[in-house]
Amino acid sequence: MITVLLILVPLVTGLITFLLKGKTARAWAFISAIVTLVISIGCALTYQSNPASLTIDVPWITQLGANFHFGLDGIASVMCLLTGISYVVTFLSCWKHEFKKEQQFYGLMLLMQAGLMGVFASFDALLFYVFWELVIIPAYFLCSIWGGKRRIEVTFKFFVYTFFGSLLMLVGIMYLYFQTPGTHSFSWEAFKSLHLSSGQQSGLFWLFFIAFAIKMPLFPFHTWQPDTYETAPTPVTMILSAVMVKMGLFGVIRWILPVLPAGVAFWGHFVMILAVIGIVYASCLAIVQTDLKRLFAYSSIAHMGLMCAVVFSETEVGMQGVLIQMFNHGIIILGLWVVVEAIEQKLGTRDIRELGGLAIKSPKLAIAFLLVCLGNIALPLTSGFVGEFMMFAGLLQYSVWMMVVAGLAIILVAIYILRMLQKVIFGNFNELTEKIVDLKVYEWLALAVIVGLIFAIGIYPKPMLDILHHTTQSLLAMNMVP
Repeated sequence: MITVLLILVPLVTGLITFLLKGKTARAWAFISAIVTLVISIGCALTYQSNPASLTIDVPWITQLGANFHFGLDGIASVMCLLTGISYVVTFLSCWKHEFKKEQQFYGLMLLMQAGLMGVFASFDALLFYVFWELVIIPAYFLCSIWGGKRRIEVTFKFFVYTFFGSLLMLVGIMYLYFQTPGTHSFSWEAFKSLHLSSGQQSGLFWLFFIAFAIKMPLFPFHTWQPDTYETAPTPVTMILSAVMVKMGLFGVIRWILPVLPAGVAFWGHFVMILAVIGIVYASCLAIVQTDLKRLFAYSSIAHMGLMCAVVFSETEVGMQGVLIQMFNHGIIILGLWVVVEAIEQKLGTRDIRELGGLAIKSPKLAIAFLLVCLGNIALPLTSGFVGEFMMFAGLLQYSVWMMVVAGLAIILVAIYILRMLQKVIFGNFNELTEKIVDLKVYEWLALAVIVGLIFAIGIYPKPMLDILHHTTQSLLAMNMVP
């Protein structure tokens, strides 16, 4: 029952939020986020002691063989925990911000959280698809109503991309459904037990993978992301980049690797090539960006590309690295957006060329920004180092040349992050930045949580790795990892 609460709490409180007004809606949403975080922590702890209690399977649409089948394994527990943390940090960081029609803004945000939790907890394909769409719909309205000047065209592009991918995935789900024996079933176990030919799996692979690749996003399906991140209100961008893009990689791990192993074997190397190209391409584009949002958007594409490449390398250490890096990247990118939002709210700009001297005028903000960026660079003793070290070790086992090319990302990320820090933090302050004030209490608390997690996991990652160990072993048992 505790697993269902992860979905019901934000769903019910989100609907109630529409009936509230102004600051009451904001406070209600924040309380809801805290309650959901507590539940997600409880689920993570329960998974280690009694994982069977986190599973519920009751009939839903019996005529179709669809069930309310929810459960949490290692990766789902961690992703639900990431979602809970992200919402608390996001709401805390924008505590003093006033949005037009706040009750609608926070109501849609909570509905999106319910969808995210449902995606990670679903073991029924039809249920998974319903929650997948539940995430997209609130995101569309949040971006189109509260976004920037180009919000309509950018949000339309985002919706077309994601909706097209969703339709392909639905076709794939229905095909697998009709291949299940007897009265048919949407169960993950039923899909995993199918014995499909290599030709069938090769075709189905792309029906699912395109939907997941768009969501990650993976080169060349990435073009919606920088524009959306730039135009969307920053709280929405925080959730999109910290959690929603992980849905794609999660989908690959949950629905492609165990269900379509022959398709993975046939197309995996090609996908890795696309991912490695995307790593270098996005990193090079990040170097020339002058807008902080676009810089971190391309940085995110490069990091997601690395994770995608390592998933298809099918190595044990690499898979373990990907699973922990999904959480680590979410925390780090969340911290970067908190800083960007603080800078934009205080100065009214995100243009790197207009910034400078934050270390002098806003030392707390500068220190927090520096520490989060060190995690993004994957400096030792930060959480980013743990995941990236394991991923590169796995990639090296698969292919030396792929590891070398992907390793360029380490050099390139250091280049664009350190150049940006030099200008924004240590550059000369001007008439604009001279007026900046330091972090407010709520901003400081949000960044304290992020920085604390970055160094706690970086120094002692064992608890997180222990939670994810069983998922990796399950993939090994299914011969997904040689």
